Amino acid sequence: MGETLKLFGWKVSPYSHRAEVALRLKGVKYEFIHEDLANKSDMLIRYNPILKKIPVLLHGDTPIVESQVIVEYIDEVFDGHPILPKDPYKRAEARFWARFIDEKVRPQVWMSCWTDGETQKSFIAQVKESLAILQGRLEGKKFFGGDSIGLIDIMACSLALWFGVMQEVVGLNLLNEDDYPELCQWGEEYRNAEAVKECLPERELIVGFFAPRKDRIFAKKAPVYD
Repeated sequence: MGETLKLFGWKVSPYSHRAEVALRLKGVKYEFIHEDLANKSDMLIRYNPILKKIPVLLHGDTPIVESQVIVEYIDEVFDGHPILPKDPYKRAEARFWARFIDEKVRPQVWMSCWTDGETQKSFIAQVKESLAILQGRLEGKKFFGGDSIGLIDIMACSLALWFGVMQEVVGLNLLNEDDYPELCQWGEEYRNAEAVKECLPERELIVGFFAPRKDRIFAKKAPVYD
């Protein structure tokens, strides 16, 4: 536990945040190396030559890439706060919902903010359906896995902060307390958790990124966190 790991990331990115939260939950020492995504460092390209994306966790001389892979690696290698359940079925279930969030909900949320017309209406309908499904998964629990933060919560971090900022920038109000009270309460619990607060970017920082780039992102309609 005395070794200091290196995390190549970007503070505005929810993907970098996922890795940071996992490290802090485990109490692992790490150095955050901020990447300029417009001018990625030679080290980032060296350690992630295939995808050339953040985050990259460097453990000794071994690079680990992709946020969910990094989170699961941290959980397996380091003692402390359990991120995935020990029970094989519950682990599989957590991975299913993590994939649901990353592969279905995340792109729906993004496109609901950065499209218009009938396309946007379609994505808004999809987002509402997905949010209702996730709210049902909470079932009155503090976090998706119970009383403590786990894999699903970490993978859903965008819903706790980033989605709200994007809604504010583009003038939407999809994720709100009237329609999704349990999900909004979960978001508050997540943001206020000690390990999360230590590495959660300030809301103003995220607004400051999205607001001046609104037209460009709208035209591109592609994620900008890589």
